[in-house]
Amino acid sequence: MRIYSLQDFIRYLEKTGELIRIKTEVDARLEVVEISIRALREGMPALLFENVRGFRFPLAMNVLASEKRIELALGKHPDQLGNELITFMEEALPPKPKLFFKHPGIVKRLFCTLPKTISRPPSQEVISDLNLNELPITTSWPEDGGRFITLPQVFTCDPQTGKRNVGMYRMQVFDEKTTGMHWQIQKGGGFHYYQAKKMQKEFQIAVALGTDPALLLATVAALPEGIDEVMFSGFLRGKRTRMAKGKTISMLVPADAEFILEGTVHLSELRMEGPFGDHFGHYSNAAEFPVFHINVITHRRNPIYPATVVGRPPMEDKYLGNATQQILGPLIRLIHPEIHDLWAYYEAGFHNLLVVSVEERYRKEAMKTALSVMGEGQLSLTKCIITVSEDVNPRDFHAVLKAIRENFDPAYDFIMIPKVPLDTLDFTSYKMNLGSKMIIDATRDESRNAIQKDGLRLSDFERLMKIIDTRIMDWKILDETLLVVTVPDNGKEIVAKLTKSPEIIGPKIIAAVSPDVNIHDLEQTIWGIFTRFDAERDIVFTQEKLVGVSPIFRGKMGIDATWKTGYPLPLVMPDEIIDKVNKRWDTYWK
Repeated sequence: MRIYSLQDFIRYLEKTGELIRIKTEVDARLEVVEISIRALREGMPALLFENVRGFRFPLAMNVLASEKRIELALGKHPDQLGNELITFMEEALPPKPKLFFKHPGIVKRLFCTLPKTISRPPSQEVISDLNLNELPITTSWPEDGGRFITLPQVFTCDPQTGKRNVGMYRMQVFDEKTTGMHWQIQKGGGFHYYQAKKMQKEFQIAVALGTDPALLLATVAALPEGIDEVMFSGFLRGKRTRMAKGKTISMLVPADAEFILEGTVHLSELRMEGPFGDHFGHYSNAAEFPVFHINVITHRRNPIYPATVVGRPPMEDKYLGNATQQILGPLIRLIHPEIHDLWAYYEAGFHNLLVVSVEERYRKEAMKTALSVMGEGQLSLTKCIITVSEDVNPRDFHAVLKAIRENFDPAYDFIMIPKVPLDTLDFTSYKMNLGSKMIIDATRDESRNAIQKDGLRLSDFERLMKIIDTRIMDWKILDETLLVVTVPDNGKEIVAKLTKSPEIIGPKIIAAVSPDVNIHDLEQTIWGIFTRFDAERDIVFTQEKLVGVSPIFRGKMGIDATWKTGYPLPLVMPDEIIDKVNKRWDTYWK
């Protein structure tokens, strides 16, 4: 089936039993969000809300919120596509004619990267005085600053080179024709905005709402700067992306989108935007960001408005992010042949935890690789990198912990880098865009014996937890490596006690989390630890000393990952919304 649009894909999903139409009247504020979160976690199909209170347009959610729907969108598993792509690229240098016959599928996809311009695009079938108040734009969390467009595909052009970028940046609705434009650091649209300000040149943009899955996945992919997402979408789709001339701007816009918002971002105008419940599972604080002014909204005759939810994992971005790293991750071997595989954990909001498996060809090459990766595009926003040997699966957190247990010695294998750029959404340093990073090297070092001590019995831990500090509410040890304790407050004090206790034998890392983290669920444990600590402020060791200007650490590593005063609040749906959805749950599916 030819899938050029969101509606093509929705029809395909419905045909395969992967879509449910909900005819019950629902509210775009919170209710549809709670329904979609619950449906995702129960493994239900995509949702098409046909009766959103106060709006005439249907609302699509969870369209790509499963591995199966991702595979249906791509025509194959993203791992398979990624392996085919890296194999082709590795064999293409130097190019050989027989390569085109050996990899016909990839070659066909490469020929589809050139966009195609058409004159009568579906996305411009209707040009009217439609405004944002007529769209079923959702409010995801109770303390959000307002309604947010959550699946916008923002098209910008470098005012100097003309190169295009397509990115996804949340857009808070200020009024019927104006929104915020949340350009975080290290984002292509933000770089174009910077260049426009430098040149004092009018900055036109277009926003597509509702495109086919290939263009959506290309939009969220962490492509190298300067690589055109529209071209990459043609590769993913295996068919050329159709574009059309904008009505009021000198840019090409997606021909098959549901809605197109054309307008400008004023170079001297900033406005408070937020707060917003974001994919780190907390609200991001309000701050000043550029403002987008809409000239015109064009759309299909019967368009569908798309939305997604971000928040405490798992959410739909789990599937979007995993798919793009499965496709693009192997390409890092072109510049880092020592890398066997790498994996960013959606549980930690992707940027907070990256594991890299490395084949070390000389001592400490893995540390060199980690430092280099921290300077690569959006990977430069990574807060914690763990390196493991090439035979360790970086996607298997248990295998990673085992590697830490056997190989990690903080005196040789830990680096903390303070006062460097960090993801805009990271709040743990209390300074937007700035914070600290750390590297844990858990690769095998043949010059040292494997580091492994006999651990304690579980009953011994039970006794010790009560003796060391009565404030410890719960505890769990993972793979004899990571001891996680639940504490109500004073996390750093309790972690320091535990790391310095000579009776605790075995765990290499001890982490304290707050009571809202379920430490008996691995997904929530990873989220609770890696989204709530700053490496410079919240890490301690059994022994710490300074030799010259070099810190030396020994013994156990402690992490205070408790929620702290000054952190934004974690995302919690109000009880009245949960109760409302509970009572109406059966009516949605009739």
